[in-house]
Amino acid sequence: MRRTLTMAAVVAALLVPAGPLPVAEAVGGAVPVAVGRWSAREAQAFWTAERMASAAPLPPGPPGGADPASPEPPEPQEPAEPQEPAEPPEPAEPAEPAGEVPVATRPPTPTGLPLPSAPSIATPAPTPAPAPTPAATAAPTPTRAPAPLTPAPLPAPARAAVAPLPALTPGIGQNFDGIPVAGRMFLVKDGGAYFCTASVVSSPGRNLVLSAGHCLLGSDTQQVAFVPQYTRAKPQPYGMFPVLRDAGGHSKIWIDPRYRSQGVDRAATLDVAFAQVGPNSRGFPVESVVGGNRLVTGAAYAQARVTLIGHPASAARPRVCVNRTTKFTSADARIPGSFLRINCTGYPGGTSGGPFLTRYDARTGTGDVVGVIGGWKTGGDKADTSYSSYFGADIRKLYEKAVAGAKAGR
Repeated sequence: MRRTLTMAAVVAALLVPAGPLPVAEAVGGAVPVAVGRWSAREAQAFWTAERMASAAPLPPGPPGGADPASPEPPEPQEPAEPQEPAEPPEPAEPAEPAGEVPVATRPPTPTGLPLPSAPSIATPAPTPAPAPTPAATAAPTPTRAPAPLTPAPLPAPARAAVAPLPALTPGIGQNFDGIPVAGRMFLVKDGGAYFCTASVVSSPGRNLVLSAGHCLLGSDTQQVAFVPQYTRAKPQPYGMFPVLRDAGGHSKIWIDPRYRSQGVDRAATLDVAFAQVGPNSRGFPVESVVGGNRLVTGAAYAQARVTLIGHPASAARPRVCVNRTTKFTSADARIPGSFLRINCTGYPGGTSGGPFLTRYDARTGTGDVVGVIGGWKTGGDKADTSYSSYFGADIRKLYEKAVAGAKAGR
Protein backbone atom coordinates (compact mmCIF):
# COMPACT_ATOMS: atom_id res chain seq x y z
CA MET A 1 0.00 0.00 0.00
CA ARG A 2 1.36 3.36 -0.89
CA ARG A 3 1.93 5.96 1.77
CA THR A 4 2.86 9.56 2.39
CA LEU A 5 6.29 9.70 4.00
CA THR A 6 7.27 11.94 6.91
CA MET A 7 10.51 12.83 8.68
CA ALA A 8 9.63 10.22 11.31
CA ALA A 9 9.72 7.62 8.56
CA VAL A 10 13.24 8.65 7.70
CA VAL A 11 14.25 8.21 11.33
CA ALA A 12 12.67 4.74 11.34
CA ALA A 13 14.71 3.84 8.29
CA LEU A 14 17.88 4.56 10.23
CA LEU A 15 17.00 1.70 12.55
CA VAL A 16 17.81 -0.70 9.72
CA PRO A 17 21.56 -1.40 9.64
CA ALA A 18 23.32 0.45 6.85
CA GLY A 19 24.64 -1.56 3.93
CA PRO A 20 23.78 -5.13 3.08
CA LEU A 21 22.41 -7.15 5.96
CA PRO A 22 24.60 -10.13 6.91
CA VAL A 23 23.57 -13.57 5.77
CA ALA A 24 22.78 -15.75 8.76
CA GLU A 25 25.27 -18.49 9.56
CA ALA A 26 23.93 -22.04 9.72
CA VAL A 27 22.96 -23.02 13.23
CA GLY A 28 23.82 -26.48 14.57
CA GLY A 29 20.94 -28.87 15.07
CA ALA A 30 18.71 -27.21 12.51
CA VAL A 31 15.97 -29.16 10.80
CA PRO A 32 17.56 -30.70 7.67
CA VAL A 33 16.58 -28.94 4.49
CA ALA A 34 17.52 -29.38 0.86
CA VAL A 35 20.42 -27.62 -0.77
CA GLY A 36 19.66 -23.99 -1.45
CA ARG A 37 17.01 -23.66 1.22
CA TRP A 38 17.31 -22.30 4.69
CA SER A 39 15.97 -23.71 7.97
CA ALA A 40 13.80 -22.29 10.71
CA ARG A 41 16.79 -22.05 13.03
CA GLU A 42 18.77 -20.16 10.45
CA ALA A 43 15.82 -17.84 10.00
CA GLN A 44 15.57 -17.34 13.76
CA ALA A 45 19.28 -16.55 13.97
CA PHE A 46 18.85 -13.92 11.29
CA TRP A 47 15.50 -12.45 12.29
CA THR A 48 16.25 -11.50 15.86
CA ALA A 49 13.64 -9.69 17.93
CA GLU A 50 15.54 -6.45 17.44
CA ARG A 51 15.71 -6.81 13.67
CA MET A 52 12.05 -7.68 13.42
CA ALA A 53 11.10 -4.69 15.56
CA SER A 54 13.13 -2.35 13.36
CA ALA A 55 11.79 -3.72 10.07
CA ALA A 56 9.90 -1.16 8.03
CA PRO A 57 6.75 -1.51 5.95
CA LEU A 58 7.66 -2.63 2.47
CA PRO A 59 7.83 0.36 0.14
CA PRO A 60 5.74 0.15 -3.02
CA GLY A 61 7.27 -0.47 -6.40
CA PRO A 62 7.40 2.12 -9.16
CA PRO A 63 4.20 2.96 -11.02
CA GLY A 64 3.46 0.04 -13.30
CA GLY A 65 6.36 -2.01 -11.92
CA ALA A 66 6.51 -4.09 -15.09
CA ASP A 67 9.46 -6.33 -15.83
CA PRO A 68 8.98 -7.26 -19.48
CA ALA A 69 12.62 -8.34 -19.82
CA SER A 70 12.26 -11.18 -17.30
CA PRO A 71 11.11 -14.42 -18.97
CA GLU A 72 8.97 -16.98 -17.21
CA PRO A 73 11.36 -19.54 -15.65
CA PRO A 74 10.88 -23.28 -15.12
CA GLU A 75 8.57 -24.54 -12.41
CA PRO A 76 8.11 -24.19 -9.54
CA GLN A 77 9.78 -20.82 -9.13
CA GLU A 78 8.65 -18.05 -11.34
CA PRO A 79 10.97 -15.33 -12.45
CA ALA A 80 11.82 -12.52 -10.15
CA GLU A 81 11.71 -9.06 -11.44
CA PRO A 82 14.38 -6.44 -10.93
CA GLN A 83 14.70 -4.95 -7.51
CA GLU A 84 12.24 -2.29 -6.60
CA PRO A 85 13.57 1.01 -5.38
CA ALA A 86 13.37 1.44 -1.65
CA GLU A 87 11.79 4.47 -0.08
CA PRO A 88 11.74 5.58 3.55
CA PRO A 89 9.40 3.57 5.78
CA GLU A 90 6.33 4.68 7.65
CA PRO A 91 6.92 6.34 11.06
CA ALA A 92 7.52 3.94 13.94
CA GLU A 93 4.92 3.71 16.67
CA PRO A 94 6.70 4.92 19.82
CA ALA A 95 4.42 3.13 22.25
CA GLU A 96 1.25 1.10 22.10
CA PRO A 97 -1.57 3.59 22.55
CA ALA A 98 -4.54 2.92 24.74
CA GLY A 99 -6.90 3.77 21.93
CA GLU A 100 -6.73 3.70 18.19
CA VAL A 101 -3.60 4.16 16.17
CA PRO A 102 -3.31 7.46 14.36
CA VAL A 103 -4.82 7.37 10.93
CA ALA A 104 -2.24 7.72 8.18
CA THR A 105 -2.79 8.62 4.58
CA ARG A 106 -1.49 6.67 1.64
CA PRO A 107 -0.46 8.38 -1.55
CA PRO A 108 -1.46 6.89 -4.85
CA THR A 109 0.76 4.59 -4.97
CA PRO A 110 8.13 -29.05 15.81
CA THR A 111 12.61 -30.96 19.11
CA GLY A 112 11.62 -34.34 18.18
CA LEU A 113 11.52 -36.57 21.19
CA PRO A 114 14.88 -38.14 21.99
CA LEU A 115 15.29 -41.77 21.10
CA PRO A 116 14.56 -44.06 24.07
CA SER A 117 17.71 -45.30 25.69
CA ALA A 118 18.80 -48.84 24.81
CA PRO A 119 17.54 -51.44 27.30
CA SER A 120 20.21 -52.69 29.64
CA ILE A 121 21.00 -56.42 29.31
CA ALA A 122 22.20 -58.24 32.44
CA THR A 123 25.31 -60.39 31.99
CA PRO A 124 25.16 -63.62 34.09
CA ALA A 125 28.20 -64.81 36.06
CA PRO A 126 30.24 -67.35 34.13
CA THR A 127 29.40 -71.00 34.85
CA PRO A 128 31.97 -73.78 34.37
CA ALA A 129 31.19 -75.77 31.30
CA PRO A 130 30.42 -79.50 31.93
CA ALA A 131 33.01 -81.99 30.82
CA PRO A 132 32.19 -83.50 27.47
CA THR A 133 31.17 -87.15 27.34
CA PRO A 134 31.77 -89.54 24.50
CA ALA A 135 28.01 -89.92 24.05
CA ALA A 136 27.20 -86.27 23.28
CA THR A 137 28.51 -82.77 23.00
CA ALA A 138 26.49 -79.74 24.21
CA ALA A 139 24.76 -78.04 21.28
CA PRO A 140 25.71 -74.42 20.75
CA THR A 141 23.15 -71.89 21.91
CA PRO A 142 22.14 -69.51 19.11
CA THR A 143 22.43 -65.78 19.82
CA ARG A 144 20.22 -63.03 18.43
CA ALA A 145 21.10 -59.45 17.75
CA PRO A 146 18.88 -57.05 19.67
CA ALA A 147 16.00 -55.65 17.63
CA PRO A 148 16.66 -52.16 16.32
CA LEU A 149 15.10 -49.37 18.33
CA THR A 150 12.21 -47.56 16.71
CA PRO A 151 12.17 -43.81 17.20
CA ALA A 152 9.23 -42.57 19.19
CA PRO A 153 6.76 -40.71 16.95
CA LEU A 154 6.63 -36.95 17.25
CA PRO A 155 3.65 -35.76 19.26
CA ALA A 156 1.04 -33.71 17.49
CA PRO A 157 1.57 -30.04 18.18
CA ALA A 158 -0.81 -28.38 20.58
CA ARG A 159 -3.17 -26.19 18.62
CA ALA A 160 -2.74 -22.51 19.13
CA ALA A 161 -5.02 -20.87 21.63
CA VAL A 162 -7.33 -18.26 20.14
CA ALA A 163 -8.31 -15.25 22.22
CA PRO A 164 -11.66 -13.61 21.52
CA LEU A 165 -11.68 -10.52 19.36
CA PRO A 166 -12.36 -7.21 21.04
CA ALA A 167 -15.80 -5.65 20.76
CA LEU A 168 -15.84 -4.10 17.32
CA THR A 169 -17.76 -1.26 15.75
CA PRO A 170 -18.17 -1.63 11.98
CA GLY A 171 -15.52 0.32 10.12
CA ILE A 172 -13.46 1.21 13.20
CA GLY A 173 -10.09 -0.54 13.45
CA GLN A 174 -8.63 -1.53 16.82
CA ASN A 175 -5.22 -2.75 17.90
CA PHE A 176 -5.39 -6.23 19.43
CA ASP A 177 -3.14 -9.20 20.26
CA GLY A 178 -3.74 -10.91 16.93
CA ILE A 179 -4.88 -14.34 15.82
CA PRO A 180 -2.52 -17.32 15.25
CA VAL A 181 -3.37 -17.78 11.57
CA ALA A 182 -2.15 -14.29 10.58
CA GLY A 183 1.18 -12.59 11.13
CA ARG A 184 4.09 -10.75 9.58
CA MET A 185 6.08 -11.82 6.54
CA PHE A 186 9.66 -10.57 6.98
CA LEU A 187 12.07 -10.14 4.09
CA VAL A 188 15.25 -8.43 2.98
CA LYS A 189 15.19 -6.28 -0.10
CA ASP A 190 17.74 -3.79 -1.38
CA GLY A 191 19.77 -4.23 1.83
CA GLY A 192 16.87 -3.27 4.12
CA ALA A 193 14.67 -5.23 6.50
CA TYR A 194 10.97 -5.04 5.65
CA PHE A 195 7.64 -6.72 6.35
CA CYS A 196 4.12 -7.18 5.03
CA THR A 197 1.12 -9.02 6.48
CA ALA A 198 0.41 -12.66 5.54
CA SER A 199 -1.83 -15.53 6.63
CA VAL A 200 -1.95 -19.32 6.42
CA VAL A 201 -4.19 -20.82 3.77
CA SER A 202 -5.27 -24.46 4.07
CA SER A 203 -3.52 -26.81 1.63
CA PRO A 204 -2.78 -30.55 1.31
CA GLY A 205 0.82 -29.99 2.38
CA ARG A 206 -0.23 -27.71 5.27
CA ASN A 207 2.56 -25.36 4.25
CA LEU A 208 1.21 -22.45 2.22
CA VAL A 209 1.02 -18.82 3.20
CA LEU A 210 -0.92 -16.12 1.36
CA SER A 211 0.04 -12.47 0.90
CA ALA A 212 -0.06 -9.74 -1.71
CA GLY A 213 1.95 -10.14 -4.90
CA HIS A 214 3.59 -6.72 -4.63
CA CYS A 215 5.02 -7.72 -1.23
CA LEU A 216 7.12 -10.56 -2.65
CA LEU A 217 8.27 -9.23 -6.00
CA GLY A 218 11.94 -8.63 -6.72
CA SER A 219 15.01 -10.66 -7.61
CA ASP A 220 16.75 -9.39 -4.47
CA THR A 221 13.96 -10.51 -2.11
CA GLN A 222 15.78 -12.81 0.34
CA GLN A 223 15.66 -14.23 3.90
CA VAL A 224 11.87 -14.46 3.72
CA ALA A 225 10.16 -15.85 6.84
CA PHE A 226 6.61 -15.93 8.22
CA VAL A 227 5.96 -15.28 11.92
CA PRO A 228 2.39 -16.07 13.04
CA GLN A 229 0.74 -13.67 15.49
CA TYR A 230 3.77 -11.43 15.77
CA THR A 231 3.68 -8.71 18.40
CA ARG A 232 6.58 -6.72 19.73
CA ALA A 233 6.00 -8.18 23.23
CA LYS A 234 5.84 -11.76 21.91
CA PRO A 235 7.78 -11.78 18.64
CA GLN A 236 7.71 -15.57 18.06
CA PRO A 237 4.80 -17.15 19.97
CA TYR A 238 4.67 -20.14 17.59
CA GLY A 239 8.15 -20.00 16.12
CA MET A 240 9.29 -18.98 12.67
CA PHE A 241 8.47 -20.59 9.35
CA PRO A 242 11.02 -19.89 6.59
CA VAL A 243 9.91 -19.50 3.01
CA LEU A 244 11.75 -22.39 1.36
CA ARG A 245 14.17 -22.04 -1.50
CA ASP A 246 14.72 -24.33 -4.45
CA ALA A 247 18.11 -25.79 -5.41
CA GLY A 248 18.89 -22.58 -7.26
CA GLY A 249 18.35 -20.47 -4.16
CA HIS A 250 15.08 -18.91 -5.34
CA SER A 251 12.31 -18.47 -2.79
CA LYS A 252 9.34 -20.73 -3.50
CA ILE A 253 6.79 -18.06 -4.25
CA TRP A 254 3.99 -18.20 -6.81
CA ILE A 255 2.83 -14.97 -8.46
CA ASP A 256 0.90 -14.78 -11.72
CA PRO A 257 3.46 -14.13 -14.49
CA ARG A 258 1.24 -11.41 -15.91
CA TYR A 259 1.59 -9.49 -12.66
CA ARG A 260 5.35 -9.67 -13.02
CA SER A 261 5.39 -8.65 -16.68
CA GLN A 262 2.60 -6.08 -16.78
CA GLY A 263 3.23 -4.51 -13.40
CA VAL A 264 1.45 -3.60 -10.20
CA ASP A 265 -0.95 -1.17 -11.87
CA ARG A 266 -1.83 -2.73 -15.19
CA ALA A 267 -2.22 -6.19 -13.56
CA ALA A 268 -3.59 -4.97 -10.23
CA THR A 269 -6.35 -7.58 -10.36
CA LEU A 270 -3.63 -10.25 -9.89
CA ASP A 271 -1.95 -8.80 -6.77
CA VAL A 272 -1.79 -12.15 -4.93
CA ALA A 273 1.10 -14.43 -3.91
CA PHE A 274 1.39 -17.88 -2.34
CA ALA A 275 4.61 -18.99 -0.60
CA GLN A 276 5.72 -22.41 0.62
CA VAL A 277 7.06 -22.34 4.16
CA GLY A 278 9.16 -24.98 5.90
CA PRO A 279 8.48 -26.37 9.38
CA ASN A 280 9.35 -24.47 12.50
CA SER A 281 12.39 -25.44 14.59
CA ARG A 282 10.40 -28.28 16.22
CA GLY A 283 9.62 -29.78 12.82
CA PHE A 284 5.90 -28.95 12.64
CA PRO A 285 4.23 -27.50 9.51
CA VAL A 286 2.60 -24.16 9.98
CA GLU A 287 -1.00 -25.22 9.44
CA SER A 288 -0.65 -27.99 12.05
CA VAL A 289 0.39 -25.35 14.56
CA VAL A 290 -1.87 -22.38 13.92
CA GLY A 291 -4.58 -23.63 11.56
CA GLY A 292 -5.42 -22.27 8.15
CA ASN A 293 -8.08 -20.24 6.39
CA ARG A 294 -10.09 -21.79 3.58
CA LEU A 295 -9.49 -20.20 0.19
CA VAL A 296 -12.77 -19.17 -1.38
CA THR A 297 -12.96 -18.07 -5.01
CA GLY A 298 -15.95 -16.94 -7.01
CA ALA A 299 -17.71 -15.30 -4.07
CA ALA A 300 -19.62 -12.05 -4.37
CA TYR A 301 -17.81 -8.73 -4.20
CA ALA A 302 -20.37 -7.49 -1.69
CA GLN A 303 -20.05 -9.31 1.64
CA ALA A 304 -22.11 -8.31 4.66
CA ARG A 305 -19.38 -8.91 7.23
CA VAL A 306 -15.65 -9.17 6.61
CA THR A 307 -12.94 -9.34 9.27
CA LEU A 308 -9.82 -7.47 8.20
CA ILE A 309 -6.43 -8.20 9.83
CA GLY A 310 -3.25 -6.22 9.24
CA HIS A 311 0.04 -5.15 10.82
CA PRO A 312 0.15 -1.39 10.42
CA ALA A 313 3.47 0.38 10.03
CA SER A 314 5.78 -0.23 13.00
CA ALA A 315 2.91 -0.79 15.44
CA ALA A 316 3.56 -3.09 18.37
CA ARG A 317 0.42 -5.13 17.67
CA PRO A 318 -1.78 -5.95 14.70
CA ARG A 319 -5.12 -4.39 13.91
CA VAL A 320 -8.61 -5.79 13.41
CA CYS A 321 -11.78 -4.37 11.95
CA VAL A 322 -15.11 -5.64 10.66
CA ASN A 323 -17.25 -4.11 7.97
CA ARG A 324 -19.06 -4.90 4.77
CA THR A 325 -17.34 -4.91 1.39
CA THR A 326 -18.52 -3.36 -1.84
CA LYS A 327 -17.51 -3.69 -5.48
CA PHE A 328 -15.22 -0.98 -6.80
CA THR A 329 -14.57 -0.64 -10.52
CA SER A 330 -11.62 1.53 -11.39
CA ALA A 331 -12.18 4.50 -13.64
CA ASP A 332 -8.42 4.87 -14.15
CA ALA A 333 -7.41 3.25 -17.44
CA ARG A 334 -3.91 2.73 -16.05
CA ILE A 335 -5.32 0.48 -13.26
CA PRO A 336 -8.17 -1.42 -14.90
CA GLY A 337 -10.50 -3.91 -13.26
CA SER A 338 -12.90 -4.43 -10.39
CA PHE A 339 -11.88 -4.93 -6.77
CA LEU A 340 -13.26 -5.55 -3.29
CA ARG A 341 -13.35 -2.38 -1.20
CA ILE A 342 -13.71 -2.04 2.57
CA ASN A 343 -13.77 1.00 4.83
CA CYS A 344 -11.75 0.31 8.00
CA THR A 345 -9.76 2.96 9.85
CA GLY A 346 -6.02 2.81 10.44
CA TYR A 347 -4.60 0.45 7.80
CA PRO A 348 -1.43 2.16 6.51
CA GLY A 349 1.90 0.65 5.40
CA GLY A 350 2.63 -2.90 6.54
CA THR A 351 -0.97 -4.06 6.27
CA SER A 352 -0.56 -5.11 2.63
CA GLY A 353 -1.29 -8.82 2.31
CA GLY A 354 -3.67 -8.82 5.29
CA PRO A 355 -6.60 -11.24 4.85
CA PHE A 356 -10.23 -10.40 4.16
CA LEU A 357 -12.06 -13.10 6.17
CA THR A 358 -15.73 -14.06 5.97
CA ARG A 359 -17.45 -16.56 8.28
CA TYR A 360 -14.80 -15.96 10.93
CA ASP A 361 -14.97 -18.71 13.59
CA ALA A 362 -13.99 -17.35 17.00
CA ARG A 363 -13.34 -20.88 18.27
CA THR A 364 -10.75 -21.81 15.63
CA GLY A 365 -9.61 -18.30 14.77
CA THR A 366 -10.01 -19.02 11.06
CA GLY A 367 -12.40 -18.17 8.29
CA ASP A 368 -12.89 -18.09 4.56
CA VAL A 369 -10.30 -15.87 2.90
CA VAL A 370 -11.82 -13.96 -0.01
CA GLY A 371 -9.14 -11.30 -0.47
CA VAL A 372 -5.90 -9.71 0.73
CA ILE A 373 -5.06 -6.03 1.05
CA GLY A 374 -3.61 -5.09 -2.30
CA GLY A 375 -4.84 -4.67 -5.83
CA TRP A 376 -5.92 -1.14 -6.69
CA LYS A 377 -2.99 1.17 -5.95
CA THR A 378 -1.42 -1.81 -4.11
CA GLY A 379 -4.18 -1.65 -1.50
CA GLY A 380 -5.39 1.91 -1.69
CA ASP A 381 -4.36 5.52 -1.40
CA LYS A 382 -6.02 6.16 1.97
CA ALA A 383 -5.38 4.34 5.26
CA ASP A 384 -9.09 4.19 6.01
CA THR A 385 -10.13 2.44 2.78
CA SER A 386 -8.51 -0.80 1.61
CA TYR A 387 -8.85 -2.90 -1.53
CA SER A 388 -8.27 -6.45 -2.72
CA SER A 389 -7.95 -8.19 -6.05
CA TYR A 390 -11.03 -10.29 -6.72
CA PHE A 391 -10.49 -13.99 -5.98
CA GLY A 392 -11.75 -15.62 -9.16
CA ALA A 393 -10.59 -18.34 -11.55
CA ASP A 394 -7.10 -16.85 -11.96
CA ILE A 395 -6.44 -16.94 -8.22
CA ARG A 396 -7.79 -20.50 -8.00
CA LYS A 397 -5.39 -21.58 -10.75
CA LEU A 398 -2.51 -19.85 -9.00
CA TYR A 399 -3.36 -21.67 -5.75
CA GLU A 400 -3.49 -25.02 -7.57
CA LYS A 401 -0.12 -24.26 -9.15
CA ALA A 402 1.33 -23.52 -5.70
CA VAL A 403 -0.14 -26.74 -4.25
CA ALA A 404 1.36 -28.78 -7.10
CA GLY A 405 4.71 -27.02 -6.82
CA ALA A 406 4.89 -27.46 -3.06
CA LYS A 407 4.06 -31.16 -3.43
CA ALA A 408 6.72 -31.66 -6.09
CA GLY A 409 9.33 -30.01 -3.89
CA ARG A 410 8.87 -32.38 -0.98
